[in-house]
Amino acid sequence: MPDLLLELLTEEIPARMQNVAAEELRRLAEVAFDEAHLRASQIESHVTPRRLVLAVAGLPLAQPGSAEERRGPRVGAPEAAVQGFLKSAGLASLDQCEKRATDKGEFYFAVIQQHGRPTAEILPALLRDVIEALPWPKSMRFPAARFRWVRPLTRVISLFNGAVLPLDLDGIPVGNETLGHRFLWKLPFAVDDFADYRAKLRTAHVMLDAAERKKTIAEALAKEAAKAKVAVKEDAGLLDEVTGLVEWPVVLMGRIEPEFMTLPPEVLTTSMRTHQKYFACLDAKGALAPRFLVVANMIADDGGKAIVAGNERVLRARLADAKFFWDQDRKATLESRVPKLAERVFHAKLGTMLEKVGRVTKLAEALAPQVSADPAKVRRAAQLAKADLSTGMVGEFPELQGVMGRYYALHDGAAPEVADAIAEHYAPQGPSDRCPAAPVSVAVALADKIDTLVGFFGIRETPTGSRDPYALRRAALGVIRLILENGLRLSLRDIFDRADFIRAEEKAGALGDKPTGSLLDFFADRLKVALRDQGVRHDLIAAVFALGEDDLVRLRKRVDALGAFLETEDGANLLVAYRRAANIVRIEEKKDGKQYSNAPDRDVFKQAEEFALDLRLKNATSHSQEALKSEDFAGAMAALAALRAPVDEFFNKVTVNVPGETEEARALRANRLRLLSQIRDTLNRVADFSQIEG
Repeated sequence: MPDLLLELLTEEIPARMQNVAAEELRRLAEVAFDEAHLRASQIESHVTPRRLVLAVAGLPLAQPGSAEERRGPRVGAPEAAVQGFLKSAGLASLDQCEKRATDKGEFYFAVIQQHGRPTAEILPALLRDVIEALPWPKSMRFPAARFRWVRPLTRVISLFNGAVLPLDLDGIPVGNETLGHRFLWKLPFAVDDFADYRAKLRTAHVMLDAAERKKTIAEALAKEAAKAKVAVKEDAGLLDEVTGLVEWPVVLMGRIEPEFMTLPPEVLTTSMRTHQKYFACLDAKGALAPRFLVVANMIADDGGKAIVAGNERVLRARLADAKFFWDQDRKATLESRVPKLAERVFHAKLGTMLEKVGRVTKLAEALAPQVSADPAKVRRAAQLAKADLSTGMVGEFPELQGVMGRYYALHDGAAPEVADAIAEHYAPQGPSDRCPAAPVSVAVALADKIDTLVGFFGIRETPTGSRDPYALRRAALGVIRLILENGLRLSLRDIFDRADFIRAEEKAGALGDKPTGSLLDFFADRLKVALRDQGVRHDLIAAVFALGEDDLVRLRKRVDALGAFLETEDGANLLVAYRRAANIVRIEEKKDGKQYSNAPDRDVFKQAEEFALDLRLKNATSHSQEALKSEDFAGAMAALAALRAPVDEFFNKVTVNVPGETEEARALRANRLRLLSQIRDTLNRVADFSQIEG
């Protein structure tokens, strides 16, 4: 069956966008082929810095045909009706129809065959739509085409069934030719199909497969490091990035001059990794070695000596700057830099960075007893946490804020707990980032994030579906991790109110909104995200959060107990009974225009099942509430489980909507509805069962 090859040759695609683009190209093509009824046996995509490739195997030469059966007029119908039917069906005469007997008489039937369009006619418009639909984080216009793309397209290979498939991409050349490596292969070359394309690319020094490039780089890094008797510092993110920077990787090793090895290791690795994309090396003791590894996109005639020398020269200049800042910064104490924070605006409506430090210090002191931290050390760490923003090193390497504060604090004689808290107060900044555990660090990290959240929610600068310019989602997830991973028993409502009170004191009444309510709703959503990867159902979180539970540790325990209960037969059946009871009460309340939320009157009960259910509901309420007070959540669920049998018996034996319009019948019906409402209310004291799905 025919194959399709599409290569989009471009100027360099940013490494961070490549993998997503390749996956999106494959997905969009798959959807487009499916909608066009063109079923391929295999669709794959590839990406390098300069090319995005779609290879499709096993496409049909044409769409599959279809047959439509259409009933016409009755046999013996007027000639005008017959001719109208023949015209609508595209037939010349009744000889092309067949007669069939039906229960309504004998009718003419036509079977209309529809032939599928040739694939070669469908593909040009389909592929252009796919190319234009590719989503890019950033795109641009360029002279050759009317549509936007990530970088200018320079030429396109478009082959179907061994021949060039005409493709209208405005002024972009389309054919069967491409270019190889930008420096190692100058002349264009033609290809016949994907296998030929892939083989010729390799000859032209292009590794098409990203996984192969990545493996090649990793193996070459290890090999070069072994030659110098060092090891590569593991860095999966950097490996992914450099894989997207080269088409023909060549690994080379350079040296770091001894005078720079006295710099903090974070300075060395940041200079190498962030700015130059170099891999750091470790000695036998696990310390940084005076070596670095660079992945070049070039085979040099001199074996890479000039490339290495050039990279050593660039790194030397950057490290010389870092050493200058390191030496200069230590001439002033970290504390002496705190007043300079008044010159930095945190946010126009939230004051300067110095004002933020004041708020964080007060909040961290308030949190200290709740996290078992030394208040004096917490105060000191909070006061110094942002001071390194005024240093030359952080000005040059913003990624090192906090890290450099730790070094400078230790240099000034600060307690290790204080210095560590300065370094860790930004953490955790993501799901894979290490979460602080030391009490002083936890107090300052919590205070910093909560002050940010309360402040921005107070001035209505909240995240939207597509925008979160102040990284408030990340801050909330950081707070959640700090609390849950350290098992902290804190009330979010109390903390938010305390932070808001501190903000009120500072602003002398210029408060804006009170953010606690909206922040709790925001945290409910963030908690669902945080626990989703752990298999925790979002509806169970909502069911517990709806009761006003704001102690995240306790909430997690309640959610786990609720989930375990619903996995049992009693729990699943009780959920069904809850919905049945709640629906009946809701419908009847709407119909009657009144509420049935009061307790039922035992004197009105007629059947044993009513008495039994009422007694069990009272017992379940009492036992579950006692269990909840002692945080015996399994016990609370067990108390609910005892309701299953009497609830089942009630629904099996008792008629709620008693027939008849007598006063006695109406009183009995109302009393039974009130009894059903007690089922709903009893369960809702443990969790809001109306929030539970499934």
